[in-house]
Amino acid sequence: MKAPFVWFGGKRRVASWVWDALGDVDNYVEPFAGSLAVLLERPEWHTGTTETVNDADQYLANFWRALQADPEAVAHYADWPVNESDLFARHLWLVNEGRERMVAGMEADPDWYDARIAGWWVWGINSWIGSGWCSGKGPWKRPHLGTAGQGVNRQLPHLGDSGRGVNRKLPHLGDPGRGVNQPDGPKAFTRGGQGAPVNNWHNPSPDKPSLYGYMEALAARLRRVRVCCGDWSRVITDGALSYGNTVGVFFDPPYGDVRMADLYATDDLTIATDVARWCRENENNPRYRIVLCGYEGEHDMPGWEVIAYSASASYQTAAGGGSNKVNRHKERLWLSPSCRGARQGTMWEVGS
Repeated sequence: MKAPFVWFGGKRRVASWVWDALGDVDNYVEPFAGSLAVLLERPEWHTGTTETVNDADQYLANFWRALQADPEAVAHYADWPVNESDLFARHLWLVNEGRERMVAGMEADPDWYDARIAGWWVWGINSWIGSGWCSGKGPWKRPHLGTAGQGVNRQLPHLGDSGRGVNRKLPHLGDPGRGVNQPDGPKAFTRGGQGAPVNNWHNPSPDKPSLYGYMEALAARLRRVRVCCGDWSRVITDGALSYGNTVGVFFDPPYGDVRMADLYATDDLTIATDVARWCRENENNPRYRIVLCGYEGEHDMPGWEVIAYSASASYQTAAGGGSNKVNRHKERLWLSPSCRGARQGTMWEVGS
């Protein structure tokens, strides 16, 4: 399945290679969840039933939890046309009242979620240009009367093809402007706006837009997935990985200092080093099949198979251009010795 939002560095394009390497593992763990691109591309014939995802970004974890529990409510709050004034107002609410509510809820209850925060967050991240959505960085407090010249940061919504609402297909400016809730039924969720619908989900009711059916299909896929929110190391302890004869761990940490900072609301340019250290310490465990993502030369992993590939040009553009024009050709997957192996790729086989 396809995630309902764009995520910098998403690995959907190489997910099939990852699953070739991991195989049908009993226990799958993804410590840096992001858009869940790899999890959502897991082959349907797999029998492994234990799946755990984690992310330190509370907005992200809340979205996946809320989608699991109440997809209709999430769709309701995400069902809104792209509007700059609403984008500004909702962002202001999310980084202030919304964040306070979310922090208090998640600290008190590991299963807590808020459908309005989730719906507004996913609507906004698809309407926002560049990085910084809900990061809280900058003057995102309502200014007091008399405050001189500070104001509140504003960000333009997408106006071209990149601004696409939750289903990533915002009409052109000359169109009547249908936003997320498109009246075209299932065709609203086709890849690139043409061809067969994404997966086999359907519109559950003729009086509801197709967005609701899409969210319900995602919720059904995630029904038994455990969604954690916190430090990555909490989900790869000996206890967390104790179940099953085979354990697949997919690491896609924020890359090191070879890329631009602040791509994510919760970011860390040094964490990849700690992840690589864990991988080396556990590479000889025959139960563990580990896939690690990074840039060429970022990790020294003797004895690991390396797959080279190129990220999409659209990601390079969204990430700011410049050095990313080169970096996108430096993407690598490292496969631990216990992996089943994967078809060797070249940097020209994926992306353009």
